[in-house]
Amino acid sequence: MFQINCLNPISKVGLDRLTADYKVIDNMNDAEGVLVRSASMHELELPENLLAVARAGAGVNNIPLDKCAEKGIVVFNTPGANANGVKELVIAGMLLAARDVVGGIEWVKASRDNADIAKSAEKEKKKFAGTEVMGKKLGVIGLGAIGVKVANTAVSLGMEVYGYDPYVSVNAAWNLSRSVKHVTNVEEIYADCDYITIHVPLLDSTKGMINKEAISKMKDGVVLLNFARDLLANEADVLEALKSGKVARYVSDFPNPTTAGQPGCIVIPHLGASTEESEDNCAKMAVEELMDYLENGNIRNSVNYPACDMGVCSQAGRIAIFHKNIANMLNQFTAVIGEKNINISDMTNKSRGEVAYTMLDIENTATQDLVESLQKIDGVFRVRVVK
Repeated sequence: MFQINCLNPISKVGLDRLTADYKVIDNMNDAEGVLVRSASMHELELPENLLAVARAGAGVNNIPLDKCAEKGIVVFNTPGANANGVKELVIAGMLLAARDVVGGIEWVKASRDNADIAKSAEKEKKKFAGTEVMGKKLGVIGLGAIGVKVANTAVSLGMEVYGYDPYVSVNAAWNLSRSVKHVTNVEEIYADCDYITIHVPLLDSTKGMINKEAISKMKDGVVLLNFARDLLANEADVLEALKSGKVARYVSDFPNPTTAGQPGCIVIPHLGASTEESEDNCAKMAVEELMDYLENGNIRNSVNYPACDMGVCSQAGRIAIFHKNIANMLNQFTAVIGEKNINISDMTNKSRGEVAYTMLDIENTATQDLVESLQKIDGVFRVRVVK
């Protein structure tokens, strides 16, 4: 029986996917698998028996990825599971920026004791008038699961949509509307678009990408939407641009002291994936990834190890080896197994950066002696008997 610990409350819809072979426990030190949402794991001591961590969400900045990789702990996330929830809020944010609905609602609240509120509204509503999004140009920076959905929805709203992503996946390209105009230089979006929305991961290369220099290349009165990570924008530069009128609105899903309550900022309390459906979808995907790995050794949507799938093992044994991505590792593995007079019926080896993952199906049950011999090979982090 596999023991699972939840560091955050996890949707019951996801936990219900666990079979009778799994038990949810309170003590992480006894767990082979961990399910987590936002809880920070950087300060935690990772137990030796921990095999995998599944994040019910996309961002994994709360998990020590390198430390897990060195211990042979696979970290999963759930890309796309919350994409529709985020997409809907991005569209809502764009509409709120186009028309001062929030200001109008606040005026009504403040005028609740006015007996002639209906008449007054007819005089005051011009203060909250705005524009329609139909016919406007939207630039989508980053065409992953969320960016593609935002772009396609904007097309259906009658917007002229431009998409930029030098690393767009084949799957994303297939799902993207043919009406979206693909641009090869992000500066084309800066120069032409009335609305710009960012959907890229936070990396050293993307941190602060929306800054004074980038803003200077944008149209006057541009609306910026940031539902990815607040640090993608230099928000001090954004505030200066709001004061000058260069930027008309800044819509963010990340409240912080820099933007909260500032003129021109519409700041939402990180609600992008906070829907029942998103939480259920993330939990289901996280649980399914965890189960497939614990039962079969297969890796899908890992952020620190390569994707690898050998299906369900039909042989007597299956071994998984976590190791450095260096030369001659496979030769050493097969030599050790051959010395034990064990035949390998199937194998696969995948790498990701400095780490690699090898699975071998063998015609005999793996012995402790075999595991120890493989573990002694220089560059091996962990040897796991899957079956």
